[in-house]
Amino acid sequence: MTDPTDHRPGTAVPRPTAVPRPTAVPRRRGRTRRVTPRTHWLLLCVLVVTLSAALLLQGYTHHMFQITSDDVTGPPGRADAVPGQVAHGGPVIAGAAGSPHTARPKTRTIALTFDDGPDPVWTPRILDVLRRNHVHGTFFVVGTQVVAHPELVRRIVAEGHQVGIHTFTHPDLSRLAPWQRSLELRETQLAVAGAAGVTTALLRPPYSSENDALDDADWSVLKQADRAGYVTVLSTLDAEDWQRPGTARVLANATPHGKTGQIVLMHDAGGDRAQTVAALNTLIPRLKAQGFRFTTVGTAVGMTDPVRTAGLDDHLQGIALIKMLQLGDGTIRLLDVLMYAAGTISVLRAAVVLVAARRHRRLRTGRRARPWGPPVTEPVSVIVPAYNESAGIEAAVRSLAASDHPVEIIVVDDGSTDGTADLVESLRLPGVRVIRQRNAGKPAALNTGLAAATCELVVMVDGDTVFEPDAVRTIVQPFADPAVGAVSGNAKVVNRGGLLGRWQHIEYVVGFNLDRRLFDLAQCMPTVPGAVGAFRRRALLALGGVSDVTLAEDTDLTMALCRAGWRVVYEERAVAWTEAPASLGALWRQRYRWCYGTLQAMWKHRGALVQGGAAGKLGRRGLVYLLLFQVLLPLLAPVVDVFALYGLLFLDPVRITALWLAFLLLQLLMGLYAFRLDGERPGPLWSLPLQQFVYRQLMYLVVIQSVFTAVAGSRLRWQRMERYGTLRSPTGAETSGEDRPPRVPA
Repeated sequence: MTDPTDHRPGTAVPRPTAVPRPTAVPRRRGRTRRVTPRTHWLLLCVLVVTLSAALLLQGYTHHMFQITSDDVTGPPGRADAVPGQVAHGGPVIAGAAGSPHTARPKTRTIALTFDDGPDPVWTPRILDVLRRNHVHGTFFVVGTQVVAHPELVRRIVAEGHQVGIHTFTHPDLSRLAPWQRSLELRETQLAVAGAAGVTTALLRPPYSSENDALDDADWSVLKQADRAGYVTVLSTLDAEDWQRPGTARVLANATPHGKTGQIVLMHDAGGDRAQTVAALNTLIPRLKAQGFRFTTVGTAVGMTDPVRTAGLDDHLQGIALIKMLQLGDGTIRLLDVLMYAAGTISVLRAAVVLVAARRHRRLRTGRRARPWGPPVTEPVSVIVPAYNESAGIEAAVRSLAASDHPVEIIVVDDGSTDGTADLVESLRLPGVRVIRQRNAGKPAALNTGLAAATCELVVMVDGDTVFEPDAVRTIVQPFADPAVGAVSGNAKVVNRGGLLGRWQHIEYVVGFNLDRRLFDLAQCMPTVPGAVGAFRRRALLALGGVSDVTLAEDTDLTMALCRAGWRVVYEERAVAWTEAPASLGALWRQRYRWCYGTLQAMWKHRGALVQGGAAGKLGRRGLVYLLLFQVLLPLLAPVVDVFALYGLLFLDPVRITALWLAFLLLQLLMGLYAFRLDGERPGPLWSLPLQQFVYRQLMYLVVIQSVFTAVAGSRLRWQRMERYGTLRSPTGAETSGEDRPPRVPA
């Protein structure tokens, strides 16, 4: 999570409302090329749909069905529809949909058949045995195995063996819908065409046996296969090598009794087939010595060319299918690595942040905390840039005037049209000055206030922020250390009602404050929020004031101070209250601007990566942290969501749910600790699980669009956030929601 008051990309943590200016970006920028947001979403949708389709196909082909033992389907059902000539006929069945007829192998003819392959270990060994004995066999291949090992199918065909179809995922076809059966057969045929450039008319349904084992459901499969142009090949001898009963038993099961021709069922995949290889080494020479000849199924029954050269269309489609599935397999492997890496990094980050927060607490507010130096009592100039802030400016100015530290308050009205300046002047508060200027943007208003300030210490405050009475005094105490150039205060959400308010409150307390403590310890604070920040005036003047080059002027300014050698710290006891967006649309516009502005600031200060001293700490610690956790991980978030759904559908839903609950528990523990550090009641944390299904997606979509906009070279205009008037004057401060901030005394 990130500093809710920065303009950081994709932060799940809100930032106190900035005062956007419609003309903050010079007109010449307004004429630059802009990318229609629809382009972003179209590209994102294409990527997500493509990834989802690849995962669905990969999940179906690899996890819906598995190659299992041939006895898993149980006993056969009724066989009333199976014709008698088929039930008692030969193992090769044709014309099932019309006039069924069967064929048997010729006398003393053996057709060795192998199911479930090709397998990278056992198929080559079996092929070696057949080659040494100058024997050809028939291999009924599974489509997923063909995709994984197309070179083995090419070898099978090149060495004169026949191939047959054994479906794509090895399901029980009798339990599938007709469209699924067609898909299984067609995709396997395409895989064979893509791998070896041939098509085959031979089919062996998974879990099939001999003719008399056919039931009505099996017969419906055979009729559909016949209409698709397939000839079904059953078996007459089952070596039962899938049971691994021992080489002797496999040999006995595969040995014919008498001179009748046989179709022998064996397996070249689906497990350890060492017994099959050993049995073949003995079986083939023995039966040859007895006068048997070995051949393919087609030759054994006199079929004409069951395997033919594939057409160009089928060959190209097959190649495309193989490449697509191989790409899906590679994508899954990559996603596995990324998921483990992201999970590991997230857990390590949580541990580091919590340890840093505990250490920071001890250093800053513990019993042994060291003071910054002598108490800072000098007056402070408070600059309030204001553009159409009539809804909350009175509460903001009155809270500043009620400070227990000497202040001069400078309200810079940046061309407001709602009477903001008149309202402040009508209050007639001592020590409050109003400066009017034509609308020029927030950075220009801050620079105007900076030029008019008479104090060395300057506090910058958004016009929608109410200060605690001791906030100014507290936030300037670190300036007792001459190395400190800026101090970040602690902004809190005032409008906490509803889910959206609670979620932003959680992110302010958890992400914002925990990250700032880490940045403080690492001396790489990237942002002093515009809502509550203090600066040395001479440090700002040395930089040339507040820059308007980026939309995240506070992040840009803080990074510039770090690169100039100043230390930037966090003072958690300097509390201010600010309005957060109360609608998803307003939140989107606010975050989009912040995110884009932070990307601008990061790019502008990328040189800090190779600098030394304070600049190097910002670059190699702060910028790398922002890039990793505020840009790259949010960009990966849609993939995480898609992969989680994939896991629920095709992997182990219990394991996926357990992992999600574990991460949620980790977030909850972080939230409880952060709320404790901030002195907040943990009640709003009940909404944390719901945050994962709406708010999180909104935040990473903001990052995605911001990155697309930045890569496209577009510029984003300032967008002013709607004010809701939830801030109250010091004499009557109230908030919505279950937690109320302390009243600010008059």
